[in-house]
Amino acid sequence: MIDRVYKKVYKSPKQALDGVLFDGMIIMSGGFGLCGLPENLILALRDTGVKNLTVISNNAGTEGQGLGLLLETRQIKKAISSYVGENKLFEKQYLSGDIELEFNPQGTLAERVRAGGAGIPAFFTATGVGTLVAENKKHESFNGKDYIMETGLVADLSIVKAWKGDKSGNLIYRKTARNFNPVMATAGKITIAEVEELCEIGELEADQIHTPGIYVDRILKGTHYSKAIENLTLSEG
Repeated sequence: MIDRVYKKVYKSPKQALDGVLFDGMIIMSGGFGLCGLPENLILALRDTGVKNLTVISNNAGTEGQGLGLLLETRQIKKAISSYVGENKLFEKQYLSGDIELEFNPQGTLAERVRAGGAGIPAFFTATGVGTLVAENKKHESFNGKDYIMETGLVADLSIVKAWKGDKSGNLIYRKTARNFNPVMATAGKITIAEVEELCEIGELEADQIHTPGIYVDRILKGTHYSKAIENLTLSEG
């Protein structure tokens, strides 16, 4: 058992991705804006050259940051996202027809990912009824109120970032960097986590663990986090 646990630990993002990538795959990436991004794994993905990706994320990063790096190399074919307004390159590729966008209200996206991780194939929500979001989706009425059906999301690979993790894959996130990472960790056929601090088994307080190691297949210690800020506003004086 201990030997199997320690086989989860990889020395580098490149090694952690070895054998799990293929063209046309679906990848979930944790993070919200530029907060809580698996920066090392995104860089390693770019360097592999894997292409025609469908990426599920809250947003598409910014130019030169996050998933924006994969847009620069045109590795993304489709984005399933909630907010893409910070990335002019994404806008340009979308308007030119180079990339497909499946737009989701943010809460709906979070619930689609949670449902996928929980094995729920579909659910009904009132969000989006009467808007473009509802087009070509099944409608039902419950207790006199209209709802649309949304499907759960599952990825071939989920990449997430945590503050601390142990060698069996248990994860703790820090503050708002938690965001989409916990639900995406459950919804990948394979989940790879990068952490700022890699701990020995038993070092993490059990009651503080957000993602149990059962969901994490591979783990590595990340380095050189930029922790970039999308928009920095300073007051005068």
